Amino acid sequence: MNSAFDPKLAARIEEAGIVAVLVIDDAKDAVPVARALLAGGVSAIELTLRTPAALDALRAIKSEVPELVVGVGTILTVEQVKQVAEAGAAFGVAPGINPRVLAAARETGLSFAPGIVTPSDIEQAIEHGCKLMKFFPAEPSGGLAYLKAIAAPYAHLGLRFVPLGGLNAKNMASYLADSAVTALGGSWLAPRELIKARDWEKITSLSTEAVEIIQSTRRK
Repeated sequence: MNSAFDPKLAARIEEAGIVAVLVIDDAKDAVPVARALLAGGVSAIELTLRTPAALDALRAIKSEVPELVVGVGTILTVEQVKQVAEAGAAFGVAPGINPRVLAAARETGLSFAPGIVTPSDIEQAIEHGCKLMKFFPAEPSGGLAYLKAIAAPYAHLGLRFVPLGGLNAKNMASYLADSAVTALGGSWLAPRELIKARDWEKITSLSTEAVEIIQSTRRK
């Protein structure tokens, strides 16, 4: 089974331990928020396609903060796959699993992690060569206990997951301690309201806290 996600890139995301998930309304905020995250030790981000500014934000961050691994999330259509690949995203993510989107990502060579929340989702992802998947929404769906239950039948395949949804500094350590979890999706590191308020210090503070928890958990 060929991976739909570049192994070297997956290793970088695992090393990062957390992917900051961002909704950016104004592309002018992209570089400052990226630098604020990087100052806190966060080295991977996912820009969601929930606003028209996302692709311009991607281009700006790639140009000005090249140290970051920058992917794009909320990819829902084949056309978006092409746009994201042309804009230079390192990887793509979706909240669910769409066979046409997965096929387009494979065709364009874009590393892609579909969203899963059931065993049937996992099997469809496997059918498309995916070994790295987004578990979304994590906490509302039953959290780590639920992920362990649905992932167990496929453990021999070496699948890995990036949980997102309802995670925070209080519950992230338990997820990180699980061997099936590659990294976490961190939407709380730079929430939309903090970006709009341009509170870069708070974003750096939240990032520093999360990275310290990652390092502490991995030392155990």
